[in-house]
Amino acid sequence: MALKIDIYTKELELTDRIHDYANKKIGKLDKFLSEIDECRVDLGHAKTARNANERYIAQVTIRGRGFILRAEERADNIFASIDATVDKMTRQIERFKGKHWRRRDDGTSKASMDIEDSIEVEEVPEPVIVRRKSFILTPMDELEAMEQLMLLGHEDFFVFYNASNNKINVLYRRRDGTYGLIDPIIG
Repeated sequence: MALKIDIYTKELELTDRIHDYANKKIGKLDKFLSEIDECRVDLGHAKTARNANERYIAQVTIRGRGFILRAEERADNIFASIDATVDKMTRQIERFKGKHWRRRDDGTSKASMDIEDSIEVEEVPEPVIVRRKSFILTPMDELEAMEQLMLLGHEDFFVFYNASNNKINVLYRRRDGTYGLIDPIIG
């Protein structure tokens, strides 16, 4: 059974060439994970992206019984963003299958057997912590943290001790230039 793919666009005209290319590339995901019930592809063009190499956006969401996997990538053209998203989704499927279909009776993982049959598997090294940092947290409010983020030249995030709620928070810059605040709750 062929995978049914729903393609939606935002600020982008869906030409036959883009439609066929997306169907061809994303349709290959079905052979890696046959339990896919629904596949949604969102393609877009962000005119106001800070980086010109991140203007075209491809997002793929696949749903099946008991799982939802999502991948999004940005590139300087729509075809490159589709390719990058499919690569990212393939890695997510490999991870998902490795976690959920751990071992067979002979000790080999079912995921690795299925994937090795269909493609050449690229070895992904285990993540390793290569650096640890310690620093003193000075109590400050959110506005001071925003100033520190800009003064220190940290483009992405700033960890601080929030004096108003007595918690460690993370202030981060969003893609649209606004800021977000992570306020963790211990569960």
